[in-house]
Amino acid sequence: MVTILAQFRINEGKEAEAEAAIKAMVSAVEKNEPGALLYVMNRSKEDPLEITVFEMYKDGEAAGTHSASEHMGAFRQQFRDVFDASAVKIVQLDEIAAIQR
Repeated sequence: MVTILAQFRINEGKEAEAEAAIKAMVSAVEKNEPGALLYVMNRSKEDPLEITVFEMYKDGEAAGTHSASEHMGAFRQQFRDVFDASAVKIVQLDEIAAIQR
């Protein structure tokens, strides 16, 4: 299993565009990526411009499929105008223990 935690910021004044891009991205992942076990984008309650993405993929191939997907490419293009590229933080995680229901 591959688990990724990503964080980034919405550019001020671009909240509506960011929300539309986020919803489109999650919808595309759901429709096109059966190897994506979990793909959640959350907004911080303390800072509504801060977005955290929690991703779990069946394996490295599924994670690679996501990275190379057409919808990820489109999201990357939008990213430049809507999100702050300097604030991006991406971490790959190793599971120690978990519960899944």
